[in-house]
Amino acid sequence: MMRRHAAARAAAAGALLAVCVGLSASAFTGGSTAADASAASTDAQASGDAASIEPSQLARGEYLAKVADCAGCHTAPQGGAPFAGGLGMGSPFGTIVSSNITPDPQYGIGRYTYQDFERALREGVARGGKRLYPAMPYVSFSKLSDEDVHALYLYMLHGIAPVAKPTPRSDVAFPFNQRWALRFWQMVFVPSQPYVPRPQSDAMWNRGAYLVQGPGHCGACHTPRGKFYQEKGLDESSSDYLVGGVNDHWFAPNLTGDMGSGLGRLTAADIAAFLKTGHGAGVIAYGSMVEQVEDSTQYLTDDDLHAIAHYLKSLPAQQPSGTYTHGADPARTSVNGSRVPDSLSVGFNVYQSFCASCHHADGRGVPNVFPALAGNPSVIAEDTTSLIRLLIEGGNSPATRSGPSRQSMPPFAATLAVVEIAQVLTYIRSAWGNNAQSVTANDVATLRNELHK
Repeated sequence: MMRRHAAARAAAAGALLAVCVGLSASAFTGGSTAADASAASTDAQASGDAASIEPSQLARGEYLAKVADCAGCHTAPQGGAPFAGGLGMGSPFGTIVSSNITPDPQYGIGRYTYQDFERALREGVARGGKRLYPAMPYVSFSKLSDEDVHALYLYMLHGIAPVAKPTPRSDVAFPFNQRWALRFWQMVFVPSQPYVPRPQSDAMWNRGAYLVQGPGHCGACHTPRGKFYQEKGLDESSSDYLVGGVNDHWFAPNLTGDMGSGLGRLTAADIAAFLKTGHGAGVIAYGSMVEQVEDSTQYLTDDDLHAIAHYLKSLPAQQPSGTYTHGADPARTSVNGSRVPDSLSVGFNVYQSFCASCHHADGRGVPNVFPALAGNPSVIAEDTTSLIRLLIEGGNSPATRSGPSRQSMPPFAATLAVVEIAQVLTYIRSAWGNNAQSVTANDVATLRNELHK
């Protein structure tokens, strides 16, 4: 489970240009509707005094901003003003810098009408017609209900302080700095209507589906991208939805019911606890998911957390990888197939020297302190990007209002050689009942060079 919406294969760059150039535009018009009248009423409210707005509407908007983690992406690192933008997000096309979304009239969204706000949120088109890069998850936000868009608009205009701070320019190479071309991408890949409840499913399931697919925008990171940088699935009808994806050198894991690297062995209660505290069934949030828990999911109501967990647990296993057999310890072999005793294994000895003091010799970790490695879905996932990055850079667990205190893992880039990192990860992925493919020194060296460590 991870956050940030900005990375896929570099090959997507050329493919996206091809689709933009190859498609033709179409226009449509529509008459006045009840939604237009509601929007006009919202505009009138927003242009007036904040005291005229119902507190319940502001509270609802504030909650939605937490669910959508607006501040997480629109706040610069190292003490930036909340919602004032300035966070750089890496992408195959360059660095995209988040914008100022405070109600400042010059640099923020203070002059946005409701229609301006709705179009930016649901269609990815800012005031004045500027097309937004899909680093902003408007593909997901298109599913928001009218009532939630209204509440969020009122909160953004009246619930936060304006900050007069210009947004730094994004560093995106030609031809992808030609935002007009995004019109064609948006025509093809952005849904045209809000979430429609499934009548065959219960209210809890529908609430969870709405939160995951809409404001929570889980698919932006956990769903792989296609050759046009589009999410390969937008709901449970796709076998690619939420099966995992690499984002800014972190692997957002499989959220389907796979018993190996997915959520199959976690209960709904485990998932809800993980979202609230960053800890669940020995699994601990790491990487960019730490920020997601700290900035967003810890603030969700228990009902919403359980609805999300209920929905995720309904997803059948897709694209399984890795297995775990409790209590098993399969014979580990060298590349040439020979059995290697643990005492002679580089991976085993590195683990005993640097890892066992926290994760223990049996790989079970310490509940609510250090994660278990035995049976951990992230450990046996097919993609090893996150495992390698954690050993290179280190990391930390979340600090939340109701969860355990933060714990840190040191970096090992200056301590372990590339081959030692590869072999200790290979050992971890084959010990204590884990069964996943080995990690090569080339895997480690490649990612280390990309991270410039």
